[in-house]
Amino acid sequence: MAETLGNMKRSHMCGTLGTSNIDQEVTLMGWVQKRRDLGALIFTDLRDRTGIVQIIFDKDISAEAFAKAEKIRSEYVIALKGIVKKRHAVNPNLPTGEIEVFANELKILSEAQTPPIYIEDEDDVSENLRLKYRYLDLRKPKMQKNLMFRHKVAKVARNFLSDNSFIEVETPMLTKQTPEGARDYLVPSRVNPGKFYALPQSPQLFKQLLMVSGMDKYFQIVKCFRDEDLRADRQPEFTQIDIEMSFVNVDDVLSVNERLLHRVFKETMNIDIELPLQRMPYKEAMERYGSDKPDVRFGFELRSINDIVKNCGFKVFADTIKNGGDVRGININGNGDKFSRKDITKLEDYVKTYGAKGLAWIKISDEGINSPISKFLSEDEMNSIIERFDGKTGDLLLFVADKPSVVFDSLGHLRVEAAKQLGMLDKNEYKLLWVTEFPLFEYDEEENRYVAKHHPFTSPMDEDLDLLETAPDQARAKAYDIVLNGIELGGGSIRIHSSELQQRMFKALGMTTEQAWDRFGFLLEAFKYGTPPHGGIAYGLDRLVMLLTGSDSIREVIAFPKTQNASSPMTEEPSVVDEKLLNELHVKVSLDN
Repeated sequence: MAETLGNMKRSHMCGTLGTSNIDQEVTLMGWVQKRRDLGALIFTDLRDRTGIVQIIFDKDISAEAFAKAEKIRSEYVIALKGIVKKRHAVNPNLPTGEIEVFANELKILSEAQTPPIYIEDEDDVSENLRLKYRYLDLRKPKMQKNLMFRHKVAKVARNFLSDNSFIEVETPMLTKQTPEGARDYLVPSRVNPGKFYALPQSPQLFKQLLMVSGMDKYFQIVKCFRDEDLRADRQPEFTQIDIEMSFVNVDDVLSVNERLLHRVFKETMNIDIELPLQRMPYKEAMERYGSDKPDVRFGFELRSINDIVKNCGFKVFADTIKNGGDVRGININGNGDKFSRKDITKLEDYVKTYGAKGLAWIKISDEGINSPISKFLSEDEMNSIIERFDGKTGDLLLFVADKPSVVFDSLGHLRVEAAKQLGMLDKNEYKLLWVTEFPLFEYDEEENRYVAKHHPFTSPMDEDLDLLETAPDQARAKAYDIVLNGIELGGGSIRIHSSELQQRMFKALGMTTEQAWDRFGFLLEAFKYGTPPHGGIAYGLDRLVMLLTGSDSIREVIAFPKTQNASSPMTEEPSVVDEKLLNELHVKVSLDN
């Protein structure tokens, strides 16, 4: 039968004990990690979130405690009193390995059945089972360290922003549904039949309104929601560190955020990142790395050979250029001998998943040049290509010919895949950079119109204002992303603060004046009453913690995440709702496609 604590008060956490506590009486509480019965002595490892300490139950010290200890098993919850003693057989692998506690009193607070998963970091169990028993999974030291580290990152960010005059303000969770961005989660209104709230994809409009209100500097560590297809770094609900400032330009926003990142890295990882961070315009990032979130821990940069092969005998190259396409390649410097013909075929299959039709290659070895396309190229053309890539013995050149978007996407991913196969991606190396001057618009072929690259409240570059109506595809934005090791940590922009410019932006996006006022009228109305220039940024807290802990998925740093189909095996959500409640909400469910 479970006992109560009574007057027993915990004096120490398990992992905090050390040689300075020798001969002290301590009161400990936690879970039994394991138990070993040696007859006259029972050894127990006691665990709490700070670590493990060895407990000894000796019949000669307390027969009553010893008798109870005979009953305990793994994952029982216990409380005990005892004396800290120097350990004779020191365990160098345990922070508390120099001491042990001889118990003189024991209470069994809760018994436990054999858990369906082991409470060990290296437990090889399916993720679905881990999520079904997440409360057990979270007992693992690694998971508890991840959540404590997440707390520390959030605390450091909150402290830094508070120290720099930012005010934390909460914004609504039930908001107006707006058409831009990802798909919204909708909440039906019972008191307003037929109408819906949306859960916020971000606090974007509200933080701009806070700037209109004169708040000047705002931040919030906030939940956001997007109904989109999931992957390793996406969840239907995620957490942002959201920041907005008034009377600022791009340099101002980037400067304060570099100092924020420096504080986070220093206080959580004891790493001094070098400031100022590298800045790279979007166009340069795409040209060199094929990505707007480039991993710059290694080379393998893209280079164009359009001028060399536009009239060559290899029709795939020549015809692609003739049809307005692009031919680019990368050099897997010095690693050609590590990729067999079979390996190159696998790389070709890899780029095909990004739309490429094939992968041409040139391998340079001591025996000379080996390439299936060499017979179609003249000696001058081949030499020019090799010179373009600074080719040397041992190099492997890989090429894609297609429309530019496919070339960038496939080669951008290929360079990372090759570096991964070569073991060049060091999780303990952190390369941060800003990507700036994004396109203001991108063309959506499905909707047959331009859509905002970031969101419709992003300000155009001053020198590109006249392009809104004449050449929107060439207009650049005062937008910036912060990238770490090829993953976007966050992004932001200087916002539009003029009603006139905002309406021009809506018009460029294909909205009539009536549509703009129907969807965003409250923002346009607010802009009439004096709006300061303002801008900000939002970080993905989950992604940041994932990278800093070396985790492979944000599910490893979120207490109760969803699976890739946005469900929870533990709570069995989403679930069917009672018909009575649906009627109260004036909602009918149809499963027809």
